[in-house]
Amino acid sequence: MKTGVYESAVLINAALDDQQIELVLTRIKDFITNNGGQIREVDNWGRKRLAYPVEKSKIGYYAIYRFDAPGDLIAKLERIYSLDEQILRYLTLKLDNDALEQLEKNKTLSVVLKEETAPEAVEVTTDAGEANNKEDNRK
Repeated sequence: MKTGVYESAVLINAALDDQQIELVLTRIKDFITNNGGQIREVDNWGRKRLAYPVEKSKIGYYAIYRFDAPGDLIAKLERIYSLDEQILRYLTLKLDNDALEQLEKNKTLSVVLKEETAPEAVEVTTDAGEANNKEDNRK
């Protein structure tokens, strides 16, 4: 069966504690891998304020899964999403070559920006004798 590259964004109820959220994330990951998919990347955005209330929640926990999978897996995955009461919203997209290239460019750019903005190591040495001498000179 032909596989494609997919991206699935999931909005989880942020009222859950961290352990419960981790359990939901693990269930999704396990479902994908147990049904012929291969996880490329999981991007946990964490708790974010929502633009509008979703099922009376103002905060949600976002997670993005990028994976290779056969096409029939998506219907099964979205069925699991819809049956899980802790998942408020979800969206799964098939990524084309242009989207994959853009993701790679973004990763490369973020690595370069992190390297440029990282503070350089500065060696600071202090000599207690120098500090005392400066104080003595002021007197």
